[in-house]
Amino acid sequence: MNSIVILFALATFISTLVGGLVILKFKNSLPYFFAFAAGTLIAISFLDLLPESLQIANSIALPTKYIMITVVLSFFLYSLVEKYFLTHEMHDHDSHAHILGPIGAGSLVVHSFLDGIAIGAAFHVSNAVGLVIALAVLCHDFTDGINTVAIMLKNKQRVKNALTFLIFDALAPVLGVLVTYSISIPQKALAILLAFFVGEFLYIGASSLLPETHHHSRKTIIAMAIGIILIIILTSLISI
Repeated sequence: MNSIVILFALATFISTLVGGLVILKFKNSLPYFFAFAAGTLIAISFLDLLPESLQIANSIALPTKYIMITVVLSFFLYSLVEKYFLTHEMHDHDSHAHILGPIGAGSLVVHSFLDGIAIGAAFHVSNAVGLVIALAVLCHDFTDGINTVAIMLKNKQRVKNALTFLIFDALAPVLGVLVTYSISIPQKALAILLAFFVGEFLYIGASSLLPETHHHSRKTIIAMAIGIILIIILTSLISI
């Protein structure tokens, strides 16, 4: 395996961990992190996941309608999960755990795994393409670390649980890189999976994280804008 690939795989691990630890260090500023996470998740959905899903679908003649239906069904399914399957009756505030936290954070872990696959696949094309994709994913994984912890904390999960998912999220791209050298994911399954994440991330960003910022200062709008702008920059780098 290319030593450069291994180096970037390890760098994504560190980047994700740093992102998650930053939000834990500054928990008093959680509303701003929630706003930032909402901006990044919504932007990732429209500027990264959905275009990639549609591109894969077009390459294998999979109707665009199937992708859009998957997005809608995902959004609807996640709203049902929040409405009917939340765990409310716990004995203390710290244990007041919502199932949405692990589900949302778990999806980010899978997304990070796919980021690793993107790095490995890009280096199979050429070192130049791999370098651009790896640098973009490296910055992207920093926001993934923030998003993972933000989703867990917003849904009343313990810090210990948030750290567990953060570690999983940090390891995921490393495993993704390794997988590209052993197996391949069917294109149809990949297109549908990415579309499912679009609906889920839109719900998390717009219906779960964003409302938490409405009763705080205008600085939350700035934080959300920073998240959106960051993803615009990163997706622009990926498309070079």
